[in-house]
Amino acid sequence: MSRKASGLKAWVLQRATAIYIGLFSIVLLAVLLFDPPRDYAQWRDWFADPLIGIATLVYVVAILLHAWVGIRDILIDYVKPLGLRVTLLALVALGLLACGLWASQSLILVRLV
Repeated sequence: MSRKASGLKAWVLQRATAIYIGLFSIVLLAVLLFDPPRDYAQWRDWFADPLIGIATLVYVVAILLHAWVGIRDILIDYVKPLGLRVTLLALVALGLLACGLWASQSLILVRLV
């Protein structure tokens, strides 16, 4: 695959995740404005709904992918020493992975309680 195609793939991924993040954020804002869950039990029941749980998990994955593409592009463009760039990319990847695992654990625990 050429570098041009690789850049196009990252660009498309960035735009697709931005669209999903925007749409889900609007839905979430509408729910919070017009029919907010009143207590923890209602929150738990709302997130326990399979459709909301899956949509939220896709939302988290979209945010993590969007962040990865953006931060990766910035580091590749502006951090010139290869060792530092690789180290920063690894730290960012580990941080995003930890966030994703934490969010997944939270959504799984909601379904179990």
